[in-house]
Amino acid sequence: MNETNAGGARRRSVEIVVPVHNEAHVLAESIGRLHAYLEESFPFPFRITVADNASTDATWQEATELTLRLPHVHAVRLAEKGRGRALKQVWSRSTADVVAYMDVDLSTGLEGFLPLVAPLLSGHSDLAIGSRLHRQAAVVRGAKREFVSRSYNLLLKAGLAARFSDAQCGFKAIRTDVFRALAPHIEDTAWFFDTELLVLAQRNRLRIHEVPVDWTDDPDSRVDIVRTALDDLRGMARMLRTGRTRIAVPRRTSTPQVPAARPTTSAVHLDHLEYAS
Repeated sequence: MNETNAGGARRRSVEIVVPVHNEAHVLAESIGRLHAYLEESFPFPFRITVADNASTDATWQEATELTLRLPHVHAVRLAEKGRGRALKQVWSRSTADVVAYMDVDLSTGLEGFLPLVAPLLSGHSDLAIGSRLHRQAAVVRGAKREFVSRSYNLLLKAGLAARFSDAQCGFKAIRTDVFRALAPHIEDTAWFFDTELLVLAQRNRLRIHEVPVDWTDDPDSRVDIVRTALDDLRGMARMLRTGRTRIAVPRRTSTPQVPAARPTTSAVHLDHLEYAS
């Protein structure tokens, strides 16, 4: 991923993490489509990392097979479940300048990816989110999910003074150095991880860029809306109790730091993570 341009300067790079749990039935198609789109349309060096969260089906086998077929695909296996846990582990170890994630169902239109990460690569912003509630977004989903999403974001505005419009859209990116500064202060390892990250960023006066997205609800989604909503409410209550957290975060710069290269072995074990590439 550490490529240089004609002048010998290192080009900024992006790592896209796709967290999965028991998604063997859709993994190959989704990652294949994402890989093809980025190879054809994305002008920066990139890597796709499939983060398998303790799957019990053939997800890990599918992921490792993808690493053999597709040159920009990498796979990580975690022993415990949790989207937030997976993102925290992989993002913290990334050698890319910008880290991002998207849901495996690719509900968000891929044409929104470059507008998502471009302000981070240029040094304009610190964190970027896709918004389904932006007035220019095009969203297809059921009334129940629409109601829950809008209600949750209204609660965030009222309770935590959130100035961002959509906390839970599975389409986000952040400067890697900024994430490393925030990561030790993020407690949640599941669905509230996104909200906690955004609130911490806002409280520390980081610049959050919003991108309106085209989004189509996945009818096969197995997310438990009620349980997720209750977990989110508990997370909000915790953040209200803890108050503001002042964190020393790196400031934006047009000259990125050059990270150390990661070993390029085909498979390694790192702590409780298992890698294949």
